[in-house]
Amino acid sequence: MSAKRILVIDDEERIQEVVQTCLEILSGWEVLTAGNGTEGLHKAQTQQPDAILLDVSIPEMDGLTIFQKLQENPATQSIPVVLLTAKVQPADREQFAHLGIAGVIIKPFDPMQLASEVALAVGWNL
Repeated sequence: MSAKRILVIDDEERIQEVVQTCLEILSGWEVLTAGNGTEGLHKAQTQQPDAILLDVSIPEMDGLTIFQKLQENPATQSIPVVLLTAKVQPADREQFAHLGIAGVIIKPFDPMQLASEVALAVGWNL
């Protein structure tokens, strides 16, 4: 079985680096990164990742708009999306679940637990 491919869409390079390093080392997954919504949507369409980690607060196009565009495209609508966010309320979690978002990981996150949290959210075994 080939390694899972994860796309990380986050405008903070440091977050991209931490997520990429942790997921590649701890899970063996291939990690792609994008620094904005336009780049992220393009990579989602052309690279067909197995899951997407998506920051909610991104300049140019927020995470929920990106998620909506992913859902509108038949090529990307079945890719599970896990939100990375620093701001989440219980009502937000309900809204996210209702929209079909696979899970939410709160920033700051524990890098050593990140792969486990992603796997749990999307239903993968590590």
